[in-house]
Amino acid sequence: MEDSKKDSVIVVSGGMDSVTLMHEYKQRIALAVTFDYGSNHNAREIECARKQCEMLDIEHLVIPLEFMGRYFESSLLSGADEIPEGNYDDDNMKSTVVPFRNGIMLAVACGLAESRRLKHVLIANHGGDHAIYPDCRSGFVEAMDKAMQQGTYDSVSLLAPYTDLTKADIAKRGAELGVDYSLTYSCYKGMEKHCGRCGTCTERQEAFRLAGLDDPTLYIEE
Repeated sequence: MEDSKKDSVIVVSGGMDSVTLMHEYKQRIALAVTFDYGSNHNAREIECARKQCEMLDIEHLVIPLEFMGRYFESSLLSGADEIPEGNYDDDNMKSTVVPFRNGIMLAVACGLAESRRLKHVLIANHGGDHAIYPDCRSGFVEAMDKAMQQGTYDSVSLLAPYTDLTKADIAKRGAELGVDYSLTYSCYKGMEKHCGRCGTCTERQEAFRLAGLDDPTLYIEE
């Protein structure tokens, strides 16, 4: 991106990826938005997002999407006991998909961007999401970008610079930026400490290991 003007909205969950992206593009971000959609880990993620935004002096909105928790089918919306354990490439992980979650959130973020005369929406999807999350893949990003530009007077565009990166790549980038990953949250079970066994926990552990970084995450002791 070519200049330093604050012209972007970022969708920030409070997890590693979106927090890293927010730090990397902080000079461009006018507004961060987090969505409260009823997932097991939403409350803990929101608190991390709030703290990170305070640290970077970025305005932060939390927008409720409670209808998703009420009407959508996903183990992510059904309590900690419903969350499968294993790796993201296991078939049982498909139960954690929240149907069209990113599409819904990006549509709202796009509306916010146009309302504030901002040019871009940032999202931190990455390569590790592609196996089971259709709304994280490059085809979706390209189609959503086109829809956003066609559907707004100001041609609001979608920027997804991490689409082809691994989580380890993102962790390395965050370490260079000085991101405090102890103030991020990932666990799909939503407990005080990370369970260490669900798909997002195992991916988080692997990312730090492959990046050669110390993992600051508090996990439940066996």
